[in-house]
Order: sequence, then structure tokens, then C-alpha cells
Amino acid sequence: MRIPFDNSYARLPDRFHARLPPTPVKAPKLIRVNEALARDLGLDPAALAAPEGVEVLAGNRVPEGAEPIAQAYAGHQFGGFVPQLGDGRAILLGEVVTRDGRRRDIQLKGSGPTPFSRRGDGRAALGPVLREYVVSEAMHALGIPTTRALAAVTTGEYVFREDALPGAVLTRVAASHIRVGTFQFFAARQDVDGVRILADHVIERHHKAARDAENPYRALLEAVVAAQAELVARWMLVGFIHGVMNTDNMTVSGETIDFGPCAFMDAFHPMQVYSSIDHGGRYAFGNQPRIAMWNLTRLAETLLPLLAEDQDAAIAEAQEVLAGFAPRFEAAWQSGLARKIGLAAPREGDVALIEDLMQRMADNEADFTLTFRRLADAALSPRAEKDVRALFRDPAAFDAWTPGWRARLADDPDTPEARRAMMREASPAFIPRNHQVERVIKAAVENDDYAPFEALLGVLSRPFDDQPEAADYALPPQPQERVLATFCGT
Repeated sequence: MRIPFDNSYARLPDRFHARLPPTPVKAPKLIRVNEALARDLGLDPAALAAPEGVEVLAGNRVPEGAEPIAQAYAGHQFGGFVPQLGDGRAILLGEVVTRDGRRRDIQLKGSGPTPFSRRGDGRAALGPVLREYVVSEAMHALGIPTTRALAAVTTGEYVFREDALPGAVLTRVAASHIRVGTFQFFAARQDVDGVRILADHVIERHHKAARDAENPYRALLEAVVAAQAELVARWMLVGFIHGVMNTDNMTVSGETIDFGPCAFMDAFHPMQVYSSIDHGGRYAFGNQPRIAMWNLTRLAETLLPLLAEDQDAAIAEAQEVLAGFAPRFEAAWQSGLARKIGLAAPREGDVALIEDLMQRMADNEADFTLTFRRLADAALSPRAEKDVRALFRDPAAFDAWTPGWRARLADDPDTPEARRAMMREASPAFIPRNHQVERVIKAAVENDDYAPFEALLGVLSRPFDDQPEAADYALPPQPQERVLATFCGT
């Protein structure tokens, strides 16, 4: 098996990472290879699934050209700064450049202890590995920038959390694993040269247009702010709650990373929280834009020495850039919501119409995904309104909203058919609902049964198609199926 590595991050100075191989496991066994992604990376899926490939995916064999490293980074975790975190259970094997010139990391997650493990075992349990595989691939199918899952293997060993759990390793692919916390690692050490080396690397790798700017480091900050504003808006438009938006979980590439206690909302509420460790609701659904801005401010602080020689001038530069986050987020969020209710040409008053609907949804525990999906059919035919109103605890709340909506649609230029198509493209029929993900994990962990995992992946690969044969996957949970808390894999 050949992987054409070209490892730019490993060529950075030694203080950026620790060099060490993955820790071998007892009896690796393949769960799945993502064949389409493998081909995109220029890899042979059959070779990955062969015994030698499985050895690589488990960390038992280091392939030729790999330069395994654990990356150093810091981070604010729930607002508290930790000056050294780093890859405590992950090894970056190396990077590949795809046929279209995109550079991608290949990382093993759950590959054993590193110098950054902080007394942890460096391993991953099967449940969190399957969860990340399902959710990250669902995010990709939804069109949201994300890390992806190339493969998953079991290890033949147990990891110990509250109970003994089967172990697994996820092979994760990303544009890079560079985080806001990576910049914080060097800034906390007053290593301005390290910050500059990292910033130059990020510009070259992710934001090449910044090279030609009058102030490349300001342009870098602008690019990251723009990418994160768009990303968080896209999350929220499909009801996604990250759950652990620490600065070490925010990438400078603008990809979603870390699918531990994340969740997709069933019943809508702006302050919905699922994460079992988010006791104060810091990372609730509606708080995500504010937290993104907070994290970006921490990034800006690390770049101050590069923005200008005079600190006051540097702060002014940073503040000007950060001020662009809110309008960019709001534009993406409001235009996305306008499409979800069928408005192709937004105008004054639309925000109030949308906010009225969402308040009624929150008051009546209406399902976020199904409300918007069924609204597309109602836009085409008033007869379909009954399917939307059935989602509201008090259907009269929806009935009171529809006359204003109908009047507004009458002023929009789209035909009913075009409007419905636009709405369906903005509102998926299928998301990885929490109870379905838990069902997949339970079948695998308790019965070594991966058929539910494969079935769910198949449905989620086409989230905007109706798929009548999979209609049950679109339904919200029954009361006894509701998942009230999601958990971090550590």
C-alpha cells in the first residue's frame, strides 16, 4: 500500500510537535473504509481494507513516507485557559495532496498516549468513533465544511471510562488540524517567532490570497473571521449544536472539528443544550455566534505583535477586523432562514416574520428539521399545512402565523414550484438524530452488529432526497427515545 505523503507540518520546527509512532493494538479489525473519500485522496480503498492497510489504520504499521507527530496546542476550555493541551490521543501520520491540489491531513484518533496525554490512556472507545464517523460524514453530505472519516477499526482491546468499553481508532481527514489554540500555544510562551512561522504556514496552506495583501496578517485574520462566521451560520441553519466550542476546537481552515458532545436539535429552542459537560449553557444553540466571536478575539490577541509594531495600532487593526464578524454572520443566517421559508428576494420585515415563526416553534416544541422541510410542501399547496401544524403542541400558533407568510409569498417573484425546490435545498429531510446515533452505537457495542451503522450512513449520504423507504429516519424520537445528554469521548 502506498500513500503519497508530503508532510509540510512535520517540517516546521520541533517545538510545534512531538515525534512518535502510534501505539500498536492487540487485534485490529476493520469496521469500514470510506471508499469515495479514499479515491478523492488518491488512495486505493481495497489496499486500505487489506490486512496491511488495516495495520496502518490501527497504528500497528507506519507506512512509508509517514512522519508521525502529535501536534502541540493550547486552548480556552469553557473559558479557562490551559497553556498546554496538544494531541493527547491522536497522531498525524502525514499529509497528502489530492489530484485537484488540495492538501489533506491523515490522522489516527485513539492511537495511544503522547507527551500531551496528561495521564490519559490516549485511546478511543468504539461509541465515540462511530459517532464521529456518522456525524462528520452527515455534515459533509449537508454541504458544511468538516473534518471527515476515512476509516474506523476496532482494536481488540478495552478502554476504561465509567465502564470497560471496546476500543477503536478513527482515521480522520482534515484540511489541517491547526486551531486557534495552536496560535495560543506560542503566544502564551511569548514566542512571537513561533506565531509568525505558524501564521505564514497557515497563509500558504489555507488563505493564499493574504500573501498579496498590504498587511498579510490582518488579511489572515479577516479570512478566518469570514470562514467561521459562514460556518457557524451553516451549522445553525440545520439545527447543529457543537457542544464544546473551546478555542482548541476551532480550526483556522473553517472546518468543523470534534464531534464529541455535539447534537442536532429535535424540538427547537434557542438555548438548547445536550452536552453533559456544558452545565451553564455556554455553548447552547443560540450562543454559538457569540462564542465564535469570543474565540476569534482570542486568535486576534495572538496576532497583535504581527499586526503592527505599536500595540495600540495593532489593537485597532484587530478590532476593525473583528467588527466584521457580526454582520457577516447575520447576513448568512438571515439569508439562509429566508430561503428556508421560501423567500428568494429578502426585504424589510422578513426578519420579524422569521423570528415570529421561530418563537412559535420554541413555545410549541416544534421539530426544527421537519417544520422547515414540511413548510416547503405547504408553500406549494395549502393542503400540506396540516402536516406542519401537527408538529406544534398548539396548532393554532402555526395557524396564526401563516396569513402573514402567505401574503409575503405572494410578493415574491418565484413560481410555487421553484420556491418549493429552493426550500427543500435549504432544509434537509434527514439529519443524524441523537436517538438514531445511539441506536447504531448500542448495536455495535453490545452485539457487534454494524448493519444499523451502515444503514444510517446510507440514508444520511442523501439528506435532501425524500427516500420514502427510509421515512422512519426522518421522524423525531418518541418520548422514551429522547436523548437528553451527549458525552465527550474522553
